[in-house]
Amino acid sequence: MSSRYDKRAIHSNEDDDRPSLSSFQQQLATAHDEAERQRLVAHAQHAQPQPSTSTAHDLSHKVAALTIDETIADDDPRTLKDRLTTNSDEGSNAAIAALLARALQLHHGELILQLDPTPTSGNLSQRSLSALFDSPDSAAPIDKDDNTLLPIATVKSILATLELIVGQINSRVSLLHTPFDDEGKRKAVDGPSGTETASSANDEKLAQRWRGKALRLLVRQIGEGGAEDLNEVRVAVVGNVDAGKSSLLGVLTKGRLDDGRGRARVSLFRHKHEIESGRTSSVGIEVLGFGADGNEVLPEGHSHALKDKNEADVGPTSSAKRQQLSWEEIAAKAHKIISFSDLAGHERYLKTTLFGLTATSPDFVLLIVGGNAGLLGMSKEHLSVALALSIPIVVVVTKVDMTPPNVLEQTLKQLNKVLKSPGCRKTPVYVKDVGMAAELAKGFVAAKACPIFLVSNVTGERLDLLRTFLNLVPTSTESTFPVDADFEFSVSDVFSVPFVGSVVSGVILAGAVSVGDTVLLGPDSLGAFTPTVIKSIQRKRVPVNSAEAGQSVSFALKRVKRAAIRKGMVLLAKTDIPPVAVRRFEGNCLILYHNSLISPHYQAMLHVGSVRQTVQIESISDKPCIRTGDRATITLRFIKHGEFLRVGDRFLFREGRTKALGVVTKLLPSAKESSGVNYGH
Repeated sequence: MSSRYDKRAIHSNEDDDRPSLSSFQQQLATAHDEAERQRLVAHAQHAQPQPSTSTAHDLSHKVAALTIDETIADDDPRTLKDRLTTNSDEGSNAAIAALLARALQLHHGELILQLDPTPTSGNLSQRSLSALFDSPDSAAPIDKDDNTLLPIATVKSILATLELIVGQINSRVSLLHTPFDDEGKRKAVDGPSGTETASSANDEKLAQRWRGKALRLLVRQIGEGGAEDLNEVRVAVVGNVDAGKSSLLGVLTKGRLDDGRGRARVSLFRHKHEIESGRTSSVGIEVLGFGADGNEVLPEGHSHALKDKNEADVGPTSSAKRQQLSWEEIAAKAHKIISFSDLAGHERYLKTTLFGLTATSPDFVLLIVGGNAGLLGMSKEHLSVALALSIPIVVVVTKVDMTPPNVLEQTLKQLNKVLKSPGCRKTPVYVKDVGMAAELAKGFVAAKACPIFLVSNVTGERLDLLRTFLNLVPTSTESTFPVDADFEFSVSDVFSVPFVGSVVSGVILAGAVSVGDTVLLGPDSLGAFTPTVIKSIQRKRVPVNSAEAGQSVSFALKRVKRAAIRKGMVLLAKTDIPPVAVRRFEGNCLILYHNSLISPHYQAMLHVGSVRQTVQIESISDKPCIRTGDRATITLRFIKHGEFLRVGDRFLFREGRTKALGVVTKLLPSAKESSGVNYGH
């Protein structure tokens, strides 16, 4: 954020009407949650009589979780460590298998077990089966006099027993990280390994907070439903031009290291001018799959090439380099998919980048910073937008192999200063080992931490830590994308496919849909919604029969021409209350930056979800004008045509360097429309 706004936020008193960005974001989140609650209640009132409200849905999950132990008869007096390391009987294994099966069902087929051998306090010392899901206190420091032992032979025995148990429930278990050495003693320090500078050293408190303190295992169910059962994490990749965004994605998704001259990025470009200039100008989508065993889904030979640089540098005729996996092959082998949106870094494509940040509903932003250039230009702009939209941020510093130590130190010092500034309020944490990567993946959002990875696309330095983080980062929660609500889909891209017809892609914001369902498409230029039928559904280019909230999918539509569809339109379920396009609406906004005064009739580009259109300020409540740091209730009007909005939707409008963040508080009828129409549904 601008220093001008930061100073006002710091020195504001209780009587000042200029709130801090964090307090305003909390108010936006409260307004959004209240709107979602009312939406679920409205759905329950006109839906079929069944316990489908959010409260009943959450309650059923809590009841199921609480009754796990009651439904599993278990009288074994042994500790968990004894049961997992000695010859267990069939009854003991069956009880653990039943517990894991129920937990996998509640957690989308993925569990991370943290086994702590500390006497009396560790879960391996407990007798209750539910202690299997306990985790050590991550904030508690490790006792220097701790003599806990967990030899490698014991770890192998635990793994062997769990492999036998999870095999009964069609799952796999793999070792993520152990903080113990071969003799079983706790390691003093897991790292560091790779490039280090003075600014990349975590203080003692941070190192203890994010250090892996227990044996960490990954349990994943082997998917049987194909693409329909895939867990998906959406990541928006941003950063300044020439920071190495496309090269990093090429290395991660194609399974081969870069040659230092852009070889890894060529396969990601969609247009000829991108290949010629080496700069991305459109929103490119790439996927990275992880199997049930926790390993990447790569062609044969690529995983070895990544681990061995000498093998990765063999000639271009290498069979490992010629092989590529299609999205269909990745979806067939993977349990979890990481969907990367490769956004443009050049200033002229900022509009496209903002559309990618708002329309794709990313779980977090991957900010790429060139180690030789620092945080400059559009990197700061992308960072400010991500902060304004309350999107979690992960930083990757690239090109550490070619950056002089003094330049890298300057870059990291600048990065630390920006992240700790009042406009960001993030805690930078440099990831040193697999244990830290796994711990941060679980809790960096709640702790307002910003993981930082120092990597090289040429040597492969610390890319394994970044892959571990991506493998373990959780998927979107049901509170973000409610399944028990009316179907709603946001169109972020449109295609015309030969012999198929019009195809739309985007994210399902709520509800579920199946092939053959009748939905409403709109609004068009006149604000009307047209009935159409879902002819087919694809997820990651794989045909599926149904899809639900939180998934990014593509729909083929019947009897709809390509020219009749545009980005920003929605697909909605047919309900008793017809949808209405909105031309005017009221919003509560905070001006993040403007170099002068904003008054009525001011125009700017509005971004709300996949909607991108110019709006004009019609009026400002109780004020003649507003400036940087001011909060106000304003009335906005779309210049071209109406759009589908809901109360509680967040919006961002900008014009040049001007940026404002807000939330829709009221939908208004246009001057030509009757005031009796219900716009608040």
